[in-house]
Amino acid sequence: MQRGWSFYKDFLPVVVIIGNEFNDMGTLTLFKAATLQGMNNHVFLAYAYALATIILIPITFFSRRSRVVPVPPLSFSIVSKIVLLGVIGSSSQVLGYAGISYSSPALASSIGNLVPAFTFILAVICRMEKLAAKSRSSQAKVIGSIISIAGAFVLTFYKGPSIINALTHLPLLLQQPINFLKSEDESWAIAGILLIADYFLASVWYIVQVDILKVFPDELTTVFFYNVTATILSTTVGFFAVPNASAWKIGLDISLISIVCSGIFGKLMSNVVYAWALYLKGPVYVTSFKPLQIVIAVAMGVMFLDDSLYIGSVVGATIVSIGLYAVLWGKAKEEIEEDVGSQESPTIENVPLLQSHRTETSEKNV
Repeated sequence: MQRGWSFYKDFLPVVVIIGNEFNDMGTLTLFKAATLQGMNNHVFLAYAYALATIILIPITFFSRRSRVVPVPPLSFSIVSKIVLLGVIGSSSQVLGYAGISYSSPALASSIGNLVPAFTFILAVICRMEKLAAKSRSSQAKVIGSIISIAGAFVLTFYKGPSIINALTHLPLLLQQPINFLKSEDESWAIAGILLIADYFLASVWYIVQVDILKVFPDELTTVFFYNVTATILSTTVGFFAVPNASAWKIGLDISLISIVCSGIFGKLMSNVVYAWALYLKGPVYVTSFKPLQIVIAVAMGVMFLDDSLYIGSVVGATIVSIGLYAVLWGKAKEEIEEDVGSQESPTIENVPLLQSHRTETSEKNV
């Protein structure tokens, strides 16, 4: 007996995670715009985490009081793991935003295609993900991940002929965002190293968070204490890295907009969504959507910044979509196999008992 289609388990995670990828790309773009106006990335991180923490205080308090299903109390072991999560996450963010300040969100989204590979390897090592050579679901996940990553790199490094040409008569105000999406900084090698380290730590962050949510399934509380830890660490690092008090003054400009948007939509909403999706579907499923970021970056550039659309972008986006579909199919098939196995196992276990009972009855009758 197969599990039926579920809106909550099958459709909603796809929509929410894709929306979250749009959200992440938007906040990264705003951050890059703010750094070009002189905002320091350490100051940005400290303020963004602090804002998210302040907003989460009442939300977490009322959420825990109103929960119908009780959750385990916060033990020392759980708190220690959340603190470790904060150390890993804030370190990843420091490296990532430093890398973007040297380069661009487009490069960050391109190198972010390594996250599914990193996460898949770590999940297999930690036995969070099953990998059987003869299983069709495992084959689909592996092949799909490789196809998605390959498609994202095709989209990144191959342009080809132009399908839709950019308009050259745009006002200067609309042309400025294009400049910060295509940074002219020559330190892309440093940015690449920083971003690779960032995304490896991000993969570790996903794995550690899944381990926490298995024993403490309270996403809001986990995200709250994670943000508290990240706020303390990022502020401490910021004070040492940026001792100049004037750098901490934020005016009513793009810097303030970037901090508010990142604090609310990035450090708060995005982390809560990731925690919910990780608990429901696992790290490999969540990170399989990462190659969409480069597709989103290209689409946003064409629709809102009037960039040119090249054949390589279309081909790459198509390959990414095929790979993502293969991963989702493999995960869905794996879940069906697990559900069927859990439903059949009690029946299989009861068969010997029934047979022995019948044998005893027949012996008594004789």
